[in-house]
Amino acid sequence: MKIVVAIKQVPARDSQLRAEGSGGWIQTADLTYEINEPDAYALEAGLQLKEKAGGEVVALCAGPASASQTIREALAKGADRAIHIEEDKLNGLDTLAIARLLSKAVQAEKPDLVLTGLQSDDLGYGQTGVVMAELLGMPHGTIIMEVEPKGAAIRVKRELENGWFQHVEMPLPAVLTIQSGISKLRYATLMGIKKAKTKEVKRFTAADLSVDLKKTATIAKVYAPQRSKQTQLLDGTPKEAAAKLVEKLKFEVRVL
Repeated sequence: MKIVVAIKQVPARDSQLRAEGSGGWIQTADLTYEINEPDAYALEAGLQLKEKAGGEVVALCAGPASASQTIREALAKGADRAIHIEEDKLNGLDTLAIARLLSKAVQAEKPDLVLTGLQSDDLGYGQTGVVMAELLGMPHGTIIMEVEPKGAAIRVKRELENGWFQHVEMPLPAVLTIQSGISKLRYATLMGIKKAKTKEVKRFTAADLSVDLKKTATIAKVYAPQRSKQTQLLDGTPKEAAAKLVEKLKFEVRVL
């Protein structure tokens, strides 16, 4: 089974994010980067499938030259080889443009399965995998909890609402977006880190893939949300005040 896993380089979660002066994107000069956490779960799912059914795992990443660090991390964890679409001007591109770029690289590989994380930590659109499936003409499943190979097909478990799940049998090839937290992420071993240095990384540009990176949507402005404090006094008996507090926490703050 050939499995392509799309991974993305994103700013580290503890980074101090500041908007550019123009407001078009964030300042990137002093940021540190890491693999997008939802994509790390997709990679883990791919590696586990390889251990069950054999084959190879190919890491696919679109990003600047600095994304090679993220690619090496995927190789160190067990991916067999990687594809790096090296482009510096991907910030601010919409989902369709990125999906076109990734899909073009996937077509040449002819994989049995394409895995992505559910969404990215930076933009959080949650659309790339679904749009890729449409461009590739493949069936797709979202919010996947489990994947079981069944010959020329797979059986997947999807998470629905209120503790409900859906089991679906799908033909291959297919595209799946993997739910975060479904398994424990593995660490790169010292041997894996050494092997990663010798594993193949193919590099392409958008021009090499004949993809026009024109935007169909743009980010109007990036800015930090305004913070404000407000005090509310809840009248009534302690029981009545507690009921009002629970209602506000549930429907306004949405923490219950």
